[in-house]
Amino acid sequence: MSEEPSLLVLILSIVFLLLLSAFFSGSETGMMASNKIKLRNKAKSGQKNSKRALELLAKPDNLLSVILVGNNFANILASALVTILMINFFESRVLLGSIVLTIIILIFSEITPKTTASAYPESFASKSSWVLSRLSVVFRPIVFFTNQVSSRLLKLLNVDIKKSTESDNLNTDELKTLLDDSNSLIPNDYRKMLSAVLGMDNLIVEDIMIPLAEIEGINIKDDIKKIKSSIKNSPYSTLPVYDKNISDCIGMLHLKDSSDFLSAFESNKSLDSSLSEPYFASLTTNLTKQLHAFQDTDNNIALVVDEYGEIEGLISVEDIFIEIVGKFGSDIIEQEKEFSLQPDGSVITDGNSKIRDLNGFMNWSINDENAKTINGLILKTIDEIPIANLCFTNESYRFEILKIKNNSITSVKIQKI
Repeated sequence: MSEEPSLLVLILSIVFLLLLSAFFSGSETGMMASNKIKLRNKAKSGQKNSKRALELLAKPDNLLSVILVGNNFANILASALVTILMINFFESRVLLGSIVLTIIILIFSEITPKTTASAYPESFASKSSWVLSRLSVVFRPIVFFTNQVSSRLLKLLNVDIKKSTESDNLNTDELKTLLDDSNSLIPNDYRKMLSAVLGMDNLIVEDIMIPLAEIEGINIKDDIKKIKSSIKNSPYSTLPVYDKNISDCIGMLHLKDSSDFLSAFESNKSLDSSLSEPYFASLTTNLTKQLHAFQDTDNNIALVVDEYGEIEGLISVEDIFIEIVGKFGSDIIEQEKEFSLQPDGSVITDGNSKIRDLNGFMNWSINDENAKTINGLILKTIDEIPIANLCFTNESYRFEILKIKNNSITSVKIQKI
């Protein structure tokens, strides 16, 4: 009669130790697999368990030591109790007991809790943090000793434990990948905008500026009727004012001051009072830096100059804004006119079109490192004055020059091979 309670006590003790082992196994996976960004977000919203989990993860060596000490203690003690159980009640079949215990541990104390924890890592990490934080105090002497020994071993193996926390910091490319993998968690429009913002560090002013040939401005040598028409039909709020050539820019006209400008122009008075000083930007300025420069100087438009001070184009805050949020309705229509899609999958466009715009429109990847426009790319490729009906290939794209005017390509057909 006295043996039955002993058998029950042994079995209950083994079951308890197996559950304890399952807890430590699940906690290990939950803690290590949890997304710290999600935990931080929950901690900011006031969830104490998430905050406690982050505190434990801040010292991964201590956390792993606590979990492993607890897990090994539970498994070893369970093994010892099974041995006693088999000797006293099952004719000393210790080997059979070890085999059965191993199977039970694998299924119920390792595979099942770890699989569950990997499916809900943040939840598992938060819920187990209270127990683990208490056990870290109880196991402190053992953890201190094991950490001292393991730290010396890690030094011999040239392993830096600090890198485990540094790996949480994501660079721009990793953030882009995170956005791409977010799928339906982040709406597609938001993903595009966030990706564009992250990509601004890889772009310079030259990539998005309006080329010199396409700058709209006011030539003071024109008659008053043409100047009024330019002001009336301008899609921009600020226009450069120049004398014969844009290189001789005398100032910038804000359209709100156009009435004063026209009055002074008709009266042959000085135009200085109605114009602001032109603001200049470098071709190679990073887009993010240029945006900050616009904010700091309270400007919204700049003439772009090269290393010799020659005007090469124009950039505005609106151009940077469009780079982030994408083109609007009228801009999309204009782009569809600029790039005429053909039934065979090719596209016909103007030589002054930007390679970057073409890539975005067709989802192509024509290299634009050495040339920003199609004209520039063709000239660098053929290394001679272009002629009509000339065909050539560049990487996996076929170019056919259709029309030439003043040594400039006005129509070119491009097809991906």
